[in-house]
Amino acid sequence: MATTSTPTTDITLKLLIDRKGHKVLYAESGKEFVDFLFTIMSLPVGTVIRLLSKDSMVGSLGKLYHSIESIGDIYMLPDCNRDTLLKPTAVIGSGDASLLLTNDESVANRKAYMCVNSHRYVADDPRAICPKCKNYISTEVPYVAPQATTAGSSGGGRGYVKDIVTYMIMDNLEVNPLSTTACLTMLNKFNVKEVDSLEEKVVHLGMDEGLKLLKASLESNSVLTNVFLGKKEAYNISMPCKRY
Repeated sequence: MATTSTPTTDITLKLLIDRKGHKVLYAESGKEFVDFLFTIMSLPVGTVIRLLSKDSMVGSLGKLYHSIESIGDIYMLPDCNRDTLLKPTAVIGSGDASLLLTNDESVANRKAYMCVNSHRYVADDPRAICPKCKNYISTEVPYVAPQATTAGSSGGGRGYVKDIVTYMIMDNLEVNPLSTTACLTMLNKFNVKEVDSLEEKVVHLGMDEGLKLLKASLESNSVLTNVFLGKKEAYNISMPCKRY
């Protein structure tokens, strides 16, 4: 994983930090960041390992990934393409990939295929067999993503959630619509008595932060704290905390 990054997107988070407890209580965000979090759930395991690099994976999946990379072709079935395991494609229709993972070929370059005899079957693997004529479904056709809606629209568009809501993301990535009641409930839950110890901080997200969030989500229940308070010098846009 890269150690530094320059923000290349307009995705921002407003963090509410308990300075005394050195903890991010929650973050406020718009649609883009929530879509990124939800996109994580659609990523194949092989894609996650490739994004984070197999050597940085906690547990045994990194070793399994390395085994697939290194095992000799003599042991693999003749028609097996190991890239289907090492570089799996995201499911078509799983939502628009977040800008924070734009280096992921599996979601950035989706492909779809149709039957060579134009039967009404499609697949994401050109080795699939048409149930009707038994030929390969191997004729590549353009994949068209849903059109994005304008800001504030309550309609469809790309991604997963609507753009008319501000969302509250907890340190453990639990997502809810932001409301005064939710904020007060959260402050009571963490027994916050001294409002002066709270600080608001705006952070800008780039690809490096996206990868760190992905990795931390697999390892911790304090994702936002681990990612954004670990290197305080990298984020210097702050403001006094509002009183609730």
